[in-house]
Amino acid sequence: MIPEFLPEGPALLLETPRRLLFIADTHFGAETEFGRRGVHIPSNTDQRLNRILSCIKKADPDLLIILGDFKHAIPMTSRQEYAELPRVIETLRDHVTLRLAPGNHDVGIDRFLDVEEILPRDGVLIDGIGVLHGHTYPAPDLLGHLCIIGHHHPVVHLYDEVGCSLRSHPAYIMGTLRGECLPSPVPCDTPTRVLFMPAFFEYAGGLDVRSLPESGLSPIARCLDTTDAEVFLDDGTYINTMEALIRDERA
Repeated sequence: MIPEFLPEGPALLLETPRRLLFIADTHFGAETEFGRRGVHIPSNTDQRLNRILSCIKKADPDLLIILGDFKHAIPMTSRQEYAELPRVIETLRDHVTLRLAPGNHDVGIDRFLDVEEILPRDGVLIDGIGVLHGHTYPAPDLLGHLCIIGHHHPVVHLYDEVGCSLRSHPAYIMGTLRGECLPSPVPCDTPTRVLFMPAFFEYAGGLDVRSLPESGLSPIARCLDTTDAEVFLDDGTYINTMEALIRDERA
């Protein structure tokens, strides 16, 4: 199973018995929250939706899996979300079957999606792949499988030769969870692999991958084994292992 990275998303395509297209953390409606904090920008919902549609057109998936934080406002649903989400969802349904792994921002999303479109909050296996947002421990039956998660908004800071930061870039992290850190026992010959996806929302910002294990963002982040975790840009370009990146930063 070789993942195909779609940098125009960022999005990920996996060939299983079906073609599965993954996106994470779209945060529709976030512009309202920005406005409350004094940053007034127009809604970018249509542009974000068009990027999803471009990924769907390129990937031709059987299933679109949204890895949580589809909406933004918590604990309520904003006027912007009430106005825009029905149109976004209907447009997606016109193109592909969709499933949502609910995230911590998805309170009230059941007003907009059908019951069968909403996955369990602690994850589910789809074609043998664990699917969840990533803010909780994975369900026990996901352990020993590859799990695809969002929530963490990983980026990697790139530096020039004198150590000045050039930019942060959306990043994927592929690694293994330390079995002794998980709440359910897993046979040592079936490690739980995890792929952290970058946020689809263009203003999401992010956390540098070097800081992820100690960030406290999730139990999954705390359980990540940095010795064999590998970092990739959103186009699939290999950067380095997390251990090497952390070591180089401390040098």
